[in-house]
Amino acid sequence: MIPMSQTLDTLRSRFDPQAASGVQEVFQFHFSDADDHYVVINDGTLDIQPGEHDDPSVSLSMSTDTLKGIISGEVNGMTAFMTGKLKATGNIMLATRLNEIFPSN
Repeated sequence: MIPMSQTLDTLRSRFDPQAASGVQEVFQFHFSDADDHYVVINDGTLDIQPGEHDDPSVSLSMSTDTLKGIISGEVNGMTAFMTGKLKATGNIMLATRLNEIFPSN
């Protein structure tokens, strides 16, 4: 199993500042098998923090394996959502931008 820190490093390495230009959002990640983290995107910058944010734009609940699959492109985010492997609350449409902001290639 890939450690959570490595998964977060993958998010950092795939971050596309141009795709995130003008974006000011907070993605909260609740993991069923790891500590919670949140990602703050502020006009092309990225900050990943442990814990819970007071007012996230969208909250995503999943296992770390589901996130790894979405990051690697092996799991389609919409399919994960439709099959219950990914639960989202808040600005759900924002979750669809994850692949754009963190492209897999």
